[in-house]
Amino acid sequence: MKEVKGKHIVVIGAARSGVAAAILLKRKGADVFVSDFGAISESSKEKLAAASINFEENGHTALAEAGEFAAVSPGVPTESPIVQHYLNSGKEVFSEIEVASWYTNHDIIAITGSNGKTTVTTWLTHIWETADADYSLAGNIGYAFSERVEDAKGTHILEVSSFQLDHIKDFKPTISVLLNITPDHLNRYGNSFEAYAASKFRITENQTAKNWFIFNYDDPMIKKHVEELQMKESFPQLWGFSNKNEVPEGAFIRNEQIIFRFNNKEETLMPVYELGLRGQHNLQNGLAAALAARAAEIKNETIRESLKTFTGVEHRLEIARVVDGVKYINDSKATNVNAVWFALDSFNVPLTLILGGRDKGNDYSELIGQIKEKVHTIIAIGESKDRVQAQLENVAPHFETAETMRDAVRLAKKGAKRGEVVLLSPACSSFDMFDDYEHRGRVFKEEVNKL
Repeated sequence: MKEVKGKHIVVIGAARSGVAAAILLKRKGADVFVSDFGAISESSKEKLAAASINFEENGHTALAEAGEFAAVSPGVPTESPIVQHYLNSGKEVFSEIEVASWYTNHDIIAITGSNGKTTVTTWLTHIWETADADYSLAGNIGYAFSERVEDAKGTHILEVSSFQLDHIKDFKPTISVLLNITPDHLNRYGNSFEAYAASKFRITENQTAKNWFIFNYDDPMIKKHVEELQMKESFPQLWGFSNKNEVPEGAFIRNEQIIFRFNNKEETLMPVYELGLRGQHNLQNGLAAALAARAAEIKNETIRESLKTFTGVEHRLEIARVVDGVKYINDSKATNVNAVWFALDSFNVPLTLILGGRDKGNDYSELIGQIKEKVHTIIAIGESKDRVQAQLENVAPHFETAETMRDAVRLAKKGAKRGEVVLLSPACSSFDMFDDYEHRGRVFKEEVNKL
């Protein structure tokens, strides 16, 4: 644990994580100053004032450069001048999850990946509830780790993004889970897929033989990382999951049954058809969750029950309503192309697809095969609609653009027939029109409920 008492520490970024880290550090006796390049929300200002923490907003002054070290919110890019000032001065920069991890002795399960993080994290909380075991949920979902770290009684279940892993030093999950790596957020990594992947791989960097790394056995980039891990003097127990191949250690499918294999012994867990969530991607998510629970010594019968009864996450392939025989599906959490591909892969009926938002350098052409097979109408919304149009206009029989979510939903209703699906799966972030993906999903559901 790093000693912070009496030290002058600057927290960069005053969103939820930054404010939580600042308050935690202040409580531990640090002299804390918060600096944000943009405006700070009124609620954040109230929290900082209540904790007697000084702050500045709408730009970083010399005060922001005066810390002995900096703690950064995940929303602050490493390339930002203020972070670079600390790094170039030889001062340390820590992420909020690193700071929080200094103040717990409880087990940490950390889940990362380009897609499925929230589903697996929430699935694990369902398993812990089914087992009547104590846990604390935090990270990229719900609460910042710094908010919950001291009050937690049981296992910390953390959803972790690449941004949160960028500035760790000693952060060491008991069990780390890496679901997949597909191009996402490349604008934060100099448009380098390798740099983004390296950030994800940091989840294992402090793990030892007493820990577990649960990984997607079918992802070639992750397998390469596993091979490199095995060359280290000390590395975690390696449990793979696959819905295509049998794995040396971990979970896989044989004859439509979920099989565990550990120490060359096999156990049949349950039939695939009993899983509470549909789709091959959710089969992978279920295998990952089952392995994490098993590593934490939760009984097979509890895992089995939890895999059957978990019904999913809001804003991820969520049925909003059925109107005149048409299902309206809210998949607002699909903020990259790969997530949309998985969403489309879950359906075998004709679709209307609502797509678009703030573009992250997306290559929508990866969706062409799925669109040609299933989608009769694309409705493009948001800042990226011209880019979507340029790449996909001639792929589906019908292409429309809409200025608002209300217009998009009403256009969709016109073209959708009984037995079909209208799918909001944007492939983009939401910040052009909405506060976040949750706000976007709620507005979609509100408009569907007005039909």
